[in-house]
Amino acid sequence: MRNRYLDLLRALAIVRVVVYHVTGLAALTLIFPAMSIMFALAGSLMAASLDRSGVRAVPRRLRRLLPSLWVVAAVFVPAMLLTGLAFDPNVLLWLFPIADPPANYWGALALSPIWYLRDYLWFVLASPLALWLFRRAPLPTLLAPYALLVAIELGMLPTASAVLRHFGLYFGAWLLGFAHHDGLLRRLANRVLVPTALAVGTAGGTWILTHPGPRGYDLNDVPLGNALWSAAFILLVIGRAPATAGWVDRSAPLGRLVTVLNRRALTVYLWHMAFVVALTPMVGLVGWSDRDPLGLAVRVALVFLLVGVVTLLVGWVEDVAARRRPELIPGGRRPAAPARRPAVAPAGPARARAAVRAVVPAPRAAEPGTVDLSVG
Repeated sequence: MRNRYLDLLRALAIVRVVVYHVTGLAALTLIFPAMSIMFALAGSLMAASLDRSGVRAVPRRLRRLLPSLWVVAAVFVPAMLLTGLAFDPNVLLWLFPIADPPANYWGALALSPIWYLRDYLWFVLASPLALWLFRRAPLPTLLAPYALLVAIELGMLPTASAVLRHFGLYFGAWLLGFAHHDGLLRRLANRVLVPTALAVGTAGGTWILTHPGPRGYDLNDVPLGNALWSAAFILLVIGRAPATAGWVDRSAPLGRLVTVLNRRALTVYLWHMAFVVALTPMVGLVGWSDRDPLGLAVRVALVFLLVGVVTLLVGWVEDVAARRRPELIPGGRRPAAPARRPAVAPAGPARARAAVRAVVPAPRAAEPGTVDLSVG
């Protein structure tokens, strides 16, 4: 059974990402570090998949990940090729993005969220080995990404690739997802977990305050502060996650919204930035400033409206990738099974014989090669 609390966290993370990209409010990254939350939840799910299916979980996870990207590529890659993108073998990265796929001047911004799929793909590929190491040496394995990030931030690895940098930044959150799945966070006493989270959060907050980026205290500009602040958030919000959250579904609209955002998370994530970019010129046309509350509210509403339209059109691809029954809007009531007609009781002597058989069953002959499991 799904944990609706974790579903709610994922839904909030998706909404926060979209609102942040529309408004650019740095405070949102501190209030709710959405990307690390998403990676932690994905790490927990990946550990569960590996426990069920072993290494076969890797291609299954990629099968669920890539089709939504291919739909985006089918729309945007031809448009970019027609507007200046060079056609070369790197275009094939849109099929399997182990590195950033190429984009032209406008596509680079509209399709910038692709980095998440690149990192997700690498983390999935690394998970069988990482889970094996984590279960044999949990603490050293968990600390390794943060040590890598410290080395990069201190200039010890000046030529580190974007993928390696993001292993340092986000793979720690993925491993905390492993810890959640294995119950390690739940078994930590509050006297250990809470002070640890406060210490890590204080270290992250101090680094953020003393190393502001070009946009101030935006976590996206302060990798080490981001990783530490997010780790503290994960320890508290996921480490103390309730086993169930039935109250989510007590409100039918809320429960349906959480279901839709979970079943269409990739579609919303991959498409929303294109609409953010497309609507940005509207600010100047209607005379709104970048910080006008009404203008921002209208843009947020329009982006969600356009994302909703595209989700209706292509969101069902996520159902097909997950081998679910395709739905336009997930979470609807399934049709009830037709009622079975009651059997007609026999009349006369036949009814009497049937009553006797119901009370005194006929003796069974033992079948060769079978075992009677009726006892015990």
